[in-house]
Amino acid sequence: MAFTLERSIEVLERTPHVLRAMLSGVSAFWSMSNYGEATFSPFDVVGHLIEGEKHDWLLRARTIVEHGESLPFRPFDRYAMYETSRGRSLEDLLDEFAGLRGRNIEGLRAMRLGPADMERRGTHPAFGPVTLRQLLSTWVVHDLGHIHQVAKSMAYQYRAEVGPWVEYLTILPRP
Repeated sequence: MAFTLERSIEVLERTPHVLRAMLSGVSAFWSMSNYGEATFSPFDVVGHLIEGEKHDWLLRARTIVEHGESLPFRPFDRYAMYETSRGRSLEDLLDEFAGLRGRNIEGLRAMRLGPADMERRGTHPAFGPVTLRQLLSTWVVHDLGHIHQVAKSMAYQYRAEVGPWVEYLTILPRP
């Protein structure tokens, strides 16, 4: 399927609502558990998404539009949330994420990007040249990947409880 900005915004603006529906009011059993070494808990995911709203997606889109390939993107710390979310509640993180995402969607729309803009190029510190279309598509897929990660983390907590149904539950690791 070909990229369109409006289809992308359909997903991006729903992510805070999806996460709030999945996580608001759940116990630490669900929100603070992960599914193995070097994986994020749902709490970590929301913190990570906040960091992306502050330091990644829209800033990089603006860098492409304003500077093209002449100004490389600033590196993004994918693990900053371990420090910046410390001591905060999940409800606070969900509220902050929703506010930041709403403002970033407004900012994205205010850029009035057209189809030709999507082929504008920027410079990623690890990948080199990337297009605005690739960046915005990645933003959408990144959201969906983290929604999946939240569901996987939650499902993993009952991995030993489902018995033989594990054969049909593709979200769980095979025994």
